[in-house]
Amino acid sequence: MQTPFRFPASGHSRLAPALLAIFAVAGCASAPSVTPQLTAPSTAAATATQTEPNEPTENQKFAQWVAEFSTFARAAGIEEATLHSAFDSVRLVPRVIKLDQSQPEFTRTVWDYLDNAVSPQRIARGQDKLLQLRPQSDALTARYGVPTEILVAIWGMESNYGGYVGDIPTIDALATLGFEGRREAWARGQLLAALKILQNHDIDRAQMIGSWAGAMGQTQFLPSNFLAYAVDADGDGRRDIWGSIPDVMASTANFLARSGWQADQPWGQEVKLPPGFDYARADADVRQPASAWTSEGVQSMDRTPLPALADGSILLPAGAHGPAFLVGANFRTILRYNNSTSYALAVGLLAQQLTGGPAVQARWPRDVPALTRSQLLALQTALNARGVDSGTPDGMMGPATRDGIRNYQRSLGLPADGYPTPDLLQRLQ
Repeated sequence: MQTPFRFPASGHSRLAPALLAIFAVAGCASAPSVTPQLTAPSTAAATATQTEPNEPTENQKFAQWVAEFSTFARAAGIEEATLHSAFDSVRLVPRVIKLDQSQPEFTRTVWDYLDNAVSPQRIARGQDKLLQLRPQSDALTARYGVPTEILVAIWGMESNYGGYVGDIPTIDALATLGFEGRREAWARGQLLAALKILQNHDIDRAQMIGSWAGAMGQTQFLPSNFLAYAVDADGDGRRDIWGSIPDVMASTANFLARSGWQADQPWGQEVKLPPGFDYARADADVRQPASAWTSEGVQSMDRTPLPALADGSILLPAGAHGPAFLVGANFRTILRYNNSTSYALAVGLLAQQLTGGPAVQARWPRDVPALTRSQLLALQTALNARGVDSGTPDGMMGPATRDGIRNYQRSLGLPADGYPTPDLLQRLQ
């Protein structure tokens, strides 16, 4: 076994003594075998296909793709030992292709998402984790400016506080996605990054596991983000976001800090909108100081002053008939971690409740179901047929569709919130 590469000492090691007082760091696993073998997928997982006598099988085509990629990786500086470690046991994973190609017909409402993401059980467990971390987390907050409750909330969202980090080898998942081809350029870049992680001896192949899409560890970093942001906080020379809680927390904090997190500012808060508010101004592109929103009549739920956000925007995740939020730069930073409004809102609300803050106070419009993808496609098509531009119909909500809905709502004298509803679809049809 090669002697593991040791990173030089850095300032991050100062965080180790406090955090290691509670959490044990995972030890190095043994190096994987380099005996050449290409493991085919199980009979149950593979789909039987009729092939011509001289036509390569799917596994043979996959092996050829891996061989060609190995040539590319070798030219990019990946050593032979790393290539053997990564690819001697690589296998095609049909489940990854199925998940990548799936297009869910039904979407979830934001309140259904939050019911699960910010459940009483997750709040209670997160409060326990926060209490365990709190005495030792001052160094993290001082260094990165990110509150511990935000880190714990992301930890809870991504892996249920380390309870489930995925079960698919990252090398297999990314090689499968690259071979499948729908996002080959992206998958090749991430696979090369994963090989660099192996070559740096941060983790061995057997322990490098994660989601079907290649996200890894307790806070689900893509390999490229791992290379850019992962931190060796416990000072053992390895950046271990699978087994070392100090590394998990510091790496996540580093990602947020370098993505624009502003210390001493909240992510946002729930607000009450004034009568006659122009709902078309509830848009991520409409940003102004909190003082300007106050002058327009926007209030906090308890009538205390709004947080001093320099570029706040109004968020209506369920349209005009649901709760409203004033969100700022840190909310947008969470979106860089996961570009989903529901996700970023869940992180903010979970962090808020971990420290005893309130849950959402206004009522969600739970009697209004979400449109399915086919229904949204029909809505987009109907808008375009009426001369209201909503972009190319694709069954997915985006800025063009939101603007089209707003224009149509204005023509009917309805609140122009840009929110798609079954009633709106029925009007169009």
